[in-house]
Parts: sequence; structure tokens; C-alpha cells
Amino acid sequence: MFGWLGRFVVRRAWWVIAGWLVASVAIIGLSPSLSDITSAEQSDFLPSKYESIQAIKLSQTAFAKQATASALIVVKRTDGAALSDQDSAAVTTLADKLKARNIPATEGYVTGPQALAPDKSIQLINVGLEAPTPDDPALLDAIRSLRTALTEDLNGTGLSARVGGDVAAYVDNEDTFNGAFAIVGIATFVLIIVLILVIFRSPIAALLPIIVIGIVMQVTTSIIAVVGKALDWNVGQDLQTILLIVLYGIGTDYILFLLFRYRERLRAGDDKQTAMIVSVQRVGEVIASATGAVVVAFLVLLLASLGFFGSLGPGLAIAVGVMLITSLTLIPALVSKLGRFVFWPSKAWQHPPKATVSRKLGALVGRRPALVAVVSGLVLVALAGGTLMYKADYDFSSGFPQDTESAQAQADLGRAFAAGAAQPTQVYLTTDNGEPVNMQTIELFRSAARDAPGVGQVGEVVLSNRQDIVRIDLLLNINPVSNEAIELVRGDLRDYLHAQAPGGTRAVVGGTTAVFADINTANNRDLSVILPVAAALIAIILALLLRSLVAPIYLVVAVLLNYAATLGATVYLFQGLQDKPGVTFQLPIILYLFVVAIGTDYNILMIARLREEAREGKEPREAAALGVEHGGPTVAAAGLILAGTFGVLMLAPISFLQQMGFAVAIGIVLSAFVMSFFFVPAFTALIGHAAWWPGHGDRAPAPHQPAGGAVELEKEPGPAVHP
Repeated sequence: MFGWLGRFVVRRAWWVIAGWLVASVAIIGLSPSLSDITSAEQSDFLPSKYESIQAIKLSQTAFAKQATASALIVVKRTDGAALSDQDSAAVTTLADKLKARNIPATEGYVTGPQALAPDKSIQLINVGLEAPTPDDPALLDAIRSLRTALTEDLNGTGLSARVGGDVAAYVDNEDTFNGAFAIVGIATFVLIIVLILVIFRSPIAALLPIIVIGIVMQVTTSIIAVVGKALDWNVGQDLQTILLIVLYGIGTDYILFLLFRYRERLRAGDDKQTAMIVSVQRVGEVIASATGAVVVAFLVLLLASLGFFGSLGPGLAIAVGVMLITSLTLIPALVSKLGRFVFWPSKAWQHPPKATVSRKLGALVGRRPALVAVVSGLVLVALAGGTLMYKADYDFSSGFPQDTESAQAQADLGRAFAAGAAQPTQVYLTTDNGEPVNMQTIELFRSAARDAPGVGQVGEVVLSNRQDIVRIDLLLNINPVSNEAIELVRGDLRDYLHAQAPGGTRAVVGGTTAVFADINTANNRDLSVILPVAAALIAIILALLLRSLVAPIYLVVAVLLNYAATLGATVYLFQGLQDKPGVTFQLPIILYLFVVAIGTDYNILMIARLREEAREGKEPREAAALGVEHGGPTVAAAGLILAGTFGVLMLAPISFLQQMGFAVAIGIVLSAFVMSFFFVPAFTALIGHAAWWPGHGDRAPAPHQPAGGAVELEKEPGPAVHP
């Protein structure tokens, strides 16, 4: 199959290139924007069975239209003294002045005695922010306008004000975010260009992935937008960034796989067309199998209860599928036309490199496979031990710089009110039969709520436009987005409030903490389903590729062990050495995407090379040595590019970006070097021919017969010279 594909693409290269250009222009030009199916709300991705989502629905049906977001203006005296009655009246006047300005996207401006702190150190003005979507730029402009207006209106009053809240925090950290992601983008391009320049010493080879994958990125986002529109998907705001990294990571890997083999065939004496045909024939099966494993890993996300994962998986699967087609059609067509010019101006491609390091490492693996397998395995096991201490952290604010206006407003708020004042836990009390909730019942419940675990203050009753529903806000006495608060709301607090609901009524607990509690529950459930299913499906793909039942078992175990080692290493660094309360709750699924899914590529490349060496008559230990020597440089180059891209995130002054950067970088390093470079070839050499049972895929095929029943190899001219 791949031999036929290689011949078709190479012999009709100009038609393939032209077809790609026409198709790309049509797809990009006629497709909707990806932003049309993007959602910024975490709660949009939770199923309706979760209590926090039921609370949101009660709010939407029974209360006045809710603002998209809110801002908290924290007002205090400039001399630090307590606010007087006159000062409090001035705050009320300030709210009226701000409201009279008619600042776009703002509404409400609520203050009063209930907004005055018990110690009278601060008074709040709650401002509703209204926009079509939570990520509308108008919300950011509203925060900036509020701050400008406050500076003018408070001049000479002896009062000062700071604007806080989630939107204000985003404004304060927008430059940090943009700078961090700009660094990632630039670093991706620089690392790809520099490393490929070092490897091939050619600007043509270095620019090829940048240009081609840039086009693929546009085509992919357009296809995802079309499919998402048709299937009514919601995708998260992170998809665009994840797509960028996935496409450049996987795309560069596949291009390197082809270029390394193409250079090898040119050295063996093939002409430029034959070299590419044989390269597609030899590497095509590896790339297709690697793509199959990655696509399966991404599609397994459809089993997730969190809608974000369910939409992220198909989107990434589409991206990898497009990259597969590109790698086996457009790239071979372009390179076959460029020929030896793809390595210009270097002449090094004409001579086999010394490969001193990879040759020595390969010799070590072949000579002492038991020692190498045990040492590399123990490294992974030791790091995996850190997962026993893993705690999820949902507090994004603590990871940002604390000298910003929004951070200081939050600090003032936390000192003056209960810790949960900015994000109250909302309890909806509703009758079972639709009858009105009477005041005696409400007061009975409020009284019981004062003794609820973790509750610092109980707010006033908020009446709805339905007599059978009221809302009571509870302020927790701990950080509402801390791991402790989330565990509290998920367990003891909800149980207590449910039990204290008077007869004929029920309590529904919502709010930010409740949403995160339900996300935590869904996330734990999803990982417990996704990892085993993905492992089983990847094992099936490996079994089909290798015609073996033994090798897929230890390959999948190695991948899962590598996943645990990566998470454990991150826990050791951030929870242990840096004494963080936990690591970002998104990290396990991020590691799944980049360590399990993409890391499998390196295993497939290495095990396929080991099989190829074995088929040429090499004994298991010699095959392992040659596999590391010849396949190692490709794995190392691909791993360094992807790990380096993520590693740059550690320079960002944002904790969760640092954690993500370190975790994925160390995960890819472990995948490429510890697992694929050492453990897999050493273990394969150690168990010998049994690794290929029952298919005996390491045996040389009979002359003129398909290799292992899969790929019919053409007669290759010239000596078998390896890179």
C-alpha cells in the first residue's frame, strides 16, 4: 500500500502540490471561524446531572438576567483608618457617579451598608459586566474605563479604590499571558529551525516544517470549525494553542522521520525519486501507525463526561489526521522535486555521520540490556512515586504576580470579609411541590446554615421572580478555589445543607467552588476511564503493526509508567521543593495529550526500527544496538524540539504555565530518552525473539513477499548504509 502511495505521489508530484494548494485555498476561504464555536465558560462543559449545573439552571429561570461577569471596587481611606458614616455616604455617591457615566458593558453599581466590612476597613461596589460572551473585549475595556473614572472621581476625597475580580485580573495579566504565548510561538519556530539546521545544515530543510505546518494549521482550524458548526460543538479557548503545539510537534516528528530516511536512501545511491518512494514505503507504515495511536488516544476523550475534553479530542484527531495526509502526500511531493537541494548548501548528506554518541549508547544497550532495562525502569518507578502525593490546585490567582491592582484588591477583600466573599457559594432553596417558600422555612434554613462546616458568613435572602425558589449566599472562611474548599463543598458542606433543608424543600448548591468541585469529580472519573481504554486501543494498534501480542504489552506499560513518572516528577518539584498547595488541576489531561498520545510516536519509531534491523538477520542484542544507533538521532531530535518548546514556558511568571511547561518538557524527555532510547530497546533485546510472538515479525521476509504481510519492499539499490 505505502509503496503504491509513494510511487503515485512522487510520479505525480506537481499534481499533488497543485491539488493541495487549491484545496487549502477553498477550505480556508469557505469555512467559518473557529471562534464561532469557542466557549470560555468552564460550566458549559459539565453535564446537566451535576448539581452546580442544576443551580445555574435555577438561577437562569428564577432570577433576573445575570450579568456575564462582575467587578468588585474596593474602596478604603488613603490613611488606612476605618470608614466613617460620611465616607460610607461618599462611597454611595461614588457609585451613583460611576453609574451616571454609562460606561459601556457595565450595570448595577450596588453598594450600601451590607457592602461595608465588619471592621469598616473597606466598602465594596459591585459592578455587573454585561457582554455577549465572557471573553468579549468590551469587558476588558470596561475595567480600564472604570479605573480611569475612579481616579478622576476620588481625587481629593481622601478615599482610594482598587478594581478586582476575574476580569480585572485578566486585564492586569493580559500582557503576561500574551508575552508567554508569544514566547512559545517564537520558541517553537526558533527551536525547529535551529535544531534542523544543526541536524541537516540546510535552511531549506529547516524552513520546510514551518511553512507546510503553517498552512496545515489554517486548513485544520477551518475543518474543525466546519465540523464543529455542523455537530454543534463547543470548544475551549485553549484549543488554538494546543493545536499549534500538537501540529508543530507531531508534524515536525513526521517530517523528520521522512527526511532522515530520505537522506539514508540518497547515501545508499538511490536517485531522488526512488529514494522518496522507498522512504514512504519504509516510514509510511510507522507514521500511519503512530498517527493511529495518537488519533485513538484523542478520540478516547469522547468518553469524557466533561464536554471540553469531548470536543477537544475530535478537534485534535482531525488535526493529526490532516497532518498524516500531509506527511504522506505533500511532503514527499515537495521533497522529491527538491531532491538533494533540500539539504543545500551542505554536502554532509553524502557521507554517513560518525554518530559517535548514538553508536556508543547503542553498544551499551546491546551489550548490557538487563542493566539498562533495570536502571531506566527504576528511574521511571522512582519518579512515579510522586503521584502518591498529588493534589489538584484550582487557584489560578495565586499563580499570578501579586503586585497588580486586582491582586491587591483581593488581598484587601480577604482581610476584611470572609475568605469566600469574592466567590460566594450559592444555595438555592426550592419547594418540592411548587408551593411558595415561606419565611419561617427560610429563616430556619439560614439559621442552620450558620453552623455549616467551613461557612464564615451567611448572606441575606435573595428573592426570585418565582415564589418557590430563593437564594442564600454563603461566604466560606477559606479560599473558595483552594483544594480544601473544593473538597469541602463536594463533601461535607453539600451533605450538611441537603440534610438541613426543611421538609418539603431541597437545597441545591452552586457557585464557582461548586462548579470546580463537580469538575474535579468529572475529571477523576474521566481519567479512570480514558487511560485504560486508550491503553487497550493503542495496544491493539501496536499488535497489528508488529504482528505480536508480547511487545504491545510492555510498550503500553512503559507509556503508562512514563505518564506516572512525569506527573510524579512535577509533584516532587512543585509540591515538594517549592511547597505549592498542589499542581494545576488541568495537568493530568495535558500530560495525557502530550506524553501518552505523542510520546507513543517515539516508541513506535524505535520498535519499528528494531524490527527492521532484526529482519536483516541481526540477533536481538545487535538489532537493539543498531536500532538505537540509527533510530536514536531521529527520536532525540524530535523529542528535543517538542520538549524545548514547552520548556520555554517555565520562563513565564505564571505558576500554572511553569508547571505545564516543566511537566510536558520532562515528560517528552523521559519518553524520548529514558523510555524509547533505553528501556524499550533494552527490554526487547533482553527477551529476544519472544518479543515478536506469535507473529515472528523479526524474521526476514521471503524474497519478493510482503514484509510481515504488510509492506512489499522494493529492491533497494546500493549498500545498506544507515545514518
